[in-house]
Amino acid sequence: MTLRKNLINAANVLKDADALLICAGAGTGVDSGLPDFRGNEGFWKAYPPIAKLGKSFVEMANPHWFHKKPKMAWAFYGHRLNLYRRTLPHTGFTKLLDIARQKPGGYFVFTSNVDGQFQKAGYDESRIEECHGSIHHFQCIQPCSDDIWDANEINVNVDEESFEALDPLPRCRNCGGIARPNILMFGDWSWNTKRTDLQRGRFLRWLQEKSNSGMPMAIVESGAGKDVSTIRNLSEQVARTHNATLIRINPRDFTVPREQDIPLPLGAAEAINFIIECMEKEP
Repeated sequence: MTLRKNLINAANVLKDADALLICAGAGTGVDSGLPDFRGNEGFWKAYPPIAKLGKSFVEMANPHWFHKKPKMAWAFYGHRLNLYRRTLPHTGFTKLLDIARQKPGGYFVFTSNVDGQFQKAGYDESRIEECHGSIHHFQCIQPCSDDIWDANEINVNVDEESFEALDPLPRCRNCGGIARPNILMFGDWSWNTKRTDLQRGRFLRWLQEKSNSGMPMAIVESGAGKDVSTIRNLSEQVARTHNATLIRINPRDFTVPREQDIPLPLGAAEAINFIIECMEKEP
């Protein structure tokens, strides 16, 4: 089937759906200018000081650095925090939100991204599950409690040459120890799941409501690769259990599991813009 035909089919599926589930991986933000850290070469290109150290993304994204070398840990996460704060979501975010808001059954976002781009684009905070946490929220490295706090008023300054965060480092507001982002890292046994658990509860209730109502649902998945398959697995599972059509947007890993699903080998912004064009042209 041609790409044009797939785009038209995706437009019709979105038109006919009464509810929309949006599943997003790291590739979704690439069109906003964010790195996706695909492979060590891509990661090192984004972080030349780490390339000199020869450490991979998996090695850097480990909570033990907050105990062993907190200034280096906060250089990595502080740089990312500052990058995400500066970055504006691409037009695909807002155009997809315009469609989602028109659905009588509403929408929900399930994302592995920690960058807060959906919130910045105007999506309802209560309609989002960030399954790997959020860099915009902090917790204690111990943790000394289950407290999680908003980090919007906290700045992290980074010396790019030495690749160290400058004092003062973020501190736990309860015990005064080093704080860390409320993000699931590799080899992480101290991630505080309280905030994400609340999001998961809202998501599961929304899915149950859609199941009980029998509303036709569409699933738009974008930027979800196979290396960490959390997003792909979730979207495929919901598609099966709710008999929903999966629209998979991915320039590389675009294969779909069922005949009724729609592959779109494009970037997120390009695919969504093309779909909108088809929706406007088709009767």
